[in-house]
Amino acid sequence: MKKTLLILSICTLYFSGNAQQEINNEEITYRKGEYLGVSIPLKDLPAAEEKSNEIAKDHALRQNRVRPEAVNENALPLGKDPLIQESFGTDINKAPLKSWDGQTGAFPPDPSGAAGPNHYVQAVNTKYRVYDKNGVGLTNSLNLSSLWAGSTNDGDPIVMYDRHADRWVITQFQISGNKILFAVSTTPDPTGTYYTYQYSMPTFPDYPKFSIWSDGYYMTSNTNQKNAVAFDRSKMLVGDASAAMIGLNLPSMATHYGFKSVLPADADGPLPPYGTPNYMFYFQDDSWNGVSQDQIRILKMAVDWVTPSNSTITLHQTLYPTAFNSVFTTNWNDITQKNSSQKLDAISSIFNYRAQYIRWPGFNTVTLCNIVDVDNANTGGIRWYELRQDETTAQFSVFQEGTYAPADGASRFIGTMAMDMDKNIALAYNLSGTNNFPSLAYTGRYAIQNPGQMYLQEQIAMAGTAAQSGGNRFGDYSHMSLDPDGYTFWVTGEYIGSGGSRKTRIYSFSLLQMANSPQAQFNNADLVAFVNDGQLNMAMKAVNFDGPVSVELFEMNGRVVRSSNENITNGAMEKSFDVNGLAPATYIIRIGNTDVQRIQKIVIQ
Repeated sequence: MKKTLLILSICTLYFSGNAQQEINNEEITYRKGEYLGVSIPLKDLPAAEEKSNEIAKDHALRQNRVRPEAVNENALPLGKDPLIQESFGTDINKAPLKSWDGQTGAFPPDPSGAAGPNHYVQAVNTKYRVYDKNGVGLTNSLNLSSLWAGSTNDGDPIVMYDRHADRWVITQFQISGNKILFAVSTTPDPTGTYYTYQYSMPTFPDYPKFSIWSDGYYMTSNTNQKNAVAFDRSKMLVGDASAAMIGLNLPSMATHYGFKSVLPADADGPLPPYGTPNYMFYFQDDSWNGVSQDQIRILKMAVDWVTPSNSTITLHQTLYPTAFNSVFTTNWNDITQKNSSQKLDAISSIFNYRAQYIRWPGFNTVTLCNIVDVDNANTGGIRWYELRQDETTAQFSVFQEGTYAPADGASRFIGTMAMDMDKNIALAYNLSGTNNFPSLAYTGRYAIQNPGQMYLQEQIAMAGTAAQSGGNRFGDYSHMSLDPDGYTFWVTGEYIGSGGSRKTRIYSFSLLQMANSPQAQFNNADLVAFVNDGQLNMAMKAVNFDGPVSVELFEMNGRVVRSSNENITNGAMEKSFDVNGLAPATYIIRIGNTDVQRIQKIVIQ
């Protein structure tokens, strides 16, 4: 008799082929990483020394780069942003569910973090820490260097929770040797031990951005060579010393004026089927030399771990959204602060982290955002997009877009956004202006509302109490992640506290718990699943609608192994799948339609 446990468990993995010879030419770099062994349990490491005035080591590197400037005086739009939303939303928006101060990072802090079932892990320049979901520190605030033997606190960290394998990933770069450092937890417990690796890059991998995909951990970086990279996820998840990387050059593109930052698709919900190319996103502004029309470029990177030389990266598609202006100043002095002549860097000309990718029945969604100058006077607003990809043709389209910029004299910048499993969208950002110190705020919209607007009231997650002094570098990025529950958003970002102190905040909120939420179809639904005599039995009760749904069983690599179209009648549904012959492993059940879905892991033994 087969039995099931409704618990999280490491997935069945695809292992790459036999060992290959190293390749390093103009087109491709394929090489093994250096396996550094298993770390000391994080809960046993000593606390990091506080250095409140520490400057991030990448500061001088990025400060010397030339910023984009307008070279086409006829670039569109000529006036205000044509999609500008100048009024605040009026739907009720509640205060954060959880909120606490994170670590005080270097200047800038580069805050990143992710939520798992029971933990939140945050990293900033020089440090990282594990919390429970009430903000209680379960480890000390630890030096980044404590994870990798012989490393230093160089920074630009990214934290990811690999929900598909129930593992944690922490990264940073090393300036000396042009290295990327990876740590992958050996168990679901982020306070425990990690498999650690370092990978040598052909050139310095500045401003790295990471994502989770079925056949790898993907990275892009602000460099001129091998700026799109895949790391062998399946091997790193089990501590295989032969884990390798494949690095490719981005296709030739119009200049980004020395700041190349392309976002790789980061999968929430079921993984795409193994072998699906990873999609990467960047935009081009018709203000820039050589660009005739504002556009979103979509690349696709396909890697072959058996024959690495077969790996490719190509232009997949170009989209033409409504015209925007992404050009601010050339000296990074962009955003006004209250009671200060010091301006802040808007982090313009790039999509902000991250590009969330979700599979739905029949299509996939991607959420993107970036700052725009809404009035040609350096007032920042957030241009945001929901892209949809047809499941059959793999072609993307702009499903909706908007520019959030309430007319209160403040700028919104350093945005980060995501969608929940009811297709509601949350948008978080920094806020600063003549009447506002640098603060953290958020808004959102429900899926059934008219497209292109944020309808929720703006909520201040953490109000700043002073202006930043001593330089224009601020934040560099923020990070919104989706909780494994499918509807709670977690955000970490920078704000300025008393005396001009640089602070970070961690907070969570949910659109499902807002008053009068119009989309709550599965809010109180009860999903029960178990295996008996080779049959996977599923039952849903207390669903708030009647109608058709798809029922699917996925392998952890994204392949559908069982599927059926069913109907919810009187708020309930039952379905069984024959699972005889399926390998003992962790699988994913998905029940939903084009508006809402719920996902549950199940172990078949």
